[in-house]
Amino acid sequence: MKEKFDLENRVALVTGGSKGLGKVMAQAFALAGANIIISSRHEDELKQALEDILSGTSVRGHYVVADLSERAETERLAREALSVFGHVDILVNNAGANRPQPIDELTDENWDQSLELNLSAGMVLSRALVPRMKERRWGRIIYISSIMGLASKEGRNSYSTTKTALIGLARANALDLGPHNITVNCIAPGPFLTDLTLNLLTEEQRATAAAATALGRWGKPEELVGPALLLASDLGSYITGSVLVVDGGLLSKTW
Repeated sequence: MKEKFDLENRVALVTGGSKGLGKVMAQAFALAGANIIISSRHEDELKQALEDILSGTSVRGHYVVADLSERAETERLAREALSVFGHVDILVNNAGANRPQPIDELTDENWDQSLELNLSAGMVLSRALVPRMKERRWGRIIYISSIMGLASKEGRNSYSTTKTALIGLARANALDLGPHNITVNCIAPGPFLTDLTLNLLTEEQRATAAAATALGRWGKPEELVGPALLLASDLGSYITGSVLVVDGGLLSKTW
């Protein structure tokens, strides 16, 4: 069974891989034997993150500074990934942002940037990297959605829209790519303690979210490793077009 998690000789691209859930997933892939590419907007964070990710492994790594809210930057990331490694086997579309605004205060800038970063960037990367996956008859695409794609909160208009749309995109991708032995799925995390959530929520809001889960606590980033490895490896080879909710039982409660 252990060999089912083996990612030796695979190449994994994780966007938003310099911190939080993205970094944890990239570390897990590296420890399983995959060569790693990570991207974010900040080179200092990427340098340190890549060093941490590769520590204790013999795999290769590369980082790309890119702002995925700009279409040209996303296209450049895809080109560079293919130039460095020749192909990408595992694509984790993790980069995203949550900028709450009530519907009657929602700005065009917020809406347009959210669509580009949270949704369109994943489409652009998938479109660019799928041809080599088809040639190699193997691929894994994972879109990081959210429980906010299945439910919502006040002010999360652009965020919930994009996270819901990722689920539809993954299902359509799965139908296109299934005949080529490429699986496409979503992970929908619930409350995980990352820099994004720590900066976005007050201490009282964090306590309320913890109490809303069945487990009574926030998730630790490393608790997303199992789901990510499942969908990225041969152990999950018959899972496609699905949404794996990892939320500590939050969506199980009605109030």
